[in-house]
Amino acid sequence: MTHSEIMLDYLDEGQIDEAMKEFAKALRKDNDATLFSLAEELYSLGFLAQSKRTYERLLEKYPEEDTLRTFLADIAISEGKSDEALNYLSEIDEDSDAYLQSLMVAADLYQTQGMFEVSENKLLTAFRLAPDEEVIQFALGELYFNTKQFSQAIGFYLELIKAGQTELSQVNLVQRLGVSYANSGQFEKAMAYLEQIHLENMDSDTKLQMGLTYLQLNDQQKAIDILYDLKEEDPSYTSLYPILGQALSNENRLNDALLVYQEGLSVDEVNDTLYEQAAIVALKLDDEKQAEKYLNKAIDINPDNTGILLQLSNLLVKQERDDEDVKLLEDIKSDGDVDPQIFWNLAISYERLENYEKAEENYLEAYPYFTNQSDFLRSVIFVFRENGRQEELQDAIKHYLALVPDDQEIIDIQNDIND
Repeated sequence: MTHSEIMLDYLDEGQIDEAMKEFAKALRKDNDATLFSLAEELYSLGFLAQSKRTYERLLEKYPEEDTLRTFLADIAISEGKSDEALNYLSEIDEDSDAYLQSLMVAADLYQTQGMFEVSENKLLTAFRLAPDEEVIQFALGELYFNTKQFSQAIGFYLELIKAGQTELSQVNLVQRLGVSYANSGQFEKAMAYLEQIHLENMDSDTKLQMGLTYLQLNDQQKAIDILYDLKEEDPSYTSLYPILGQALSNENRLNDALLVYQEGLSVDEVNDTLYEQAAIVALKLDDEKQAEKYLNKAIDINPDNTGILLQLSNLLVKQERDDEDVKLLEDIKSDGDVDPQIFWNLAISYERLENYEKAEENYLEAYPYFTNQSDFLRSVIFVFRENGRQEELQDAIKHYLALVPDDQEIIDIQNDIND
């Protein structure tokens, strides 16, 4: 046996000290082919320092072997030594047999640094040089997938699958393609691939994506079934709860939906989305007290979420708690770009508080956004008439009667204006 083989046996037995003694002997006495195999084996076992020393020893003897530089660069990346990796790669010329491999290693390096555009350029250069190389196609697919450029990922995964590859580097390519189609809005194509995967072979992310895709295809029951399966398998996977709750709500299973949201909140107590969705369901169940509790919890977690603030405002307006509504919304209004519903809600509250000047101010702010809402227009017609805004009044009446042509009270107001 060679010293390399003896070292690996010692490592297999967990005798590290003895293994390192044999490693020193291997560097001195084993032939170069054996050392090259040893370096590869040590790298796969995670003994990077020893693998590096072996490759360095070989590079001293064979400085023209650029493949050794790519291995050393790869180890440097694993050790977080980016500059060292770049030094090795910069020594490899474009006419080198190892240039293609160096591009792949460089792409990996730049991805670890978050420089995805540079990584993409390296991979595209490699793809132009070897367009049929599956490892390059896979690397590009993975880069686009992980940077959420799903439309670009589709083509590479599709080519690999057409070539007979369904799995590379323990990645299920059928799953990747299905998820990419789903995230590109091509839900029927997505399901054609996702449904090829046996349920027991799906990871949690894929089950979630299938549930979401069924939801998009309006197949609520299938969404519910797979998401309940995911919940049973991995109840800590918090992303499932909003989607499962939505599917149940769509089926009008409101009590079940509320229970799902509550279960989700027991796992993730600071999820403002779950609180908001729970509040919406509670309102549908006519439990305004519970809804308000959920909305206030959501606001405590995310006070800048104007959507949640508006939900609470709608409830306050409904309950005619106008002082509270004004206090809630005036701060939001001062922030600038806001949902126009805020102006409408403020107008209603100010009008009921008999602050007609403020009511008119907010009706005017809201008016351009609600000229197709008959209930808004009917309210604003009386405000504009009361305050003598003839031009705005006539415009509001015109829009309103186009929507509700047989409202005799508004017709009479129009006739009074014309007379």
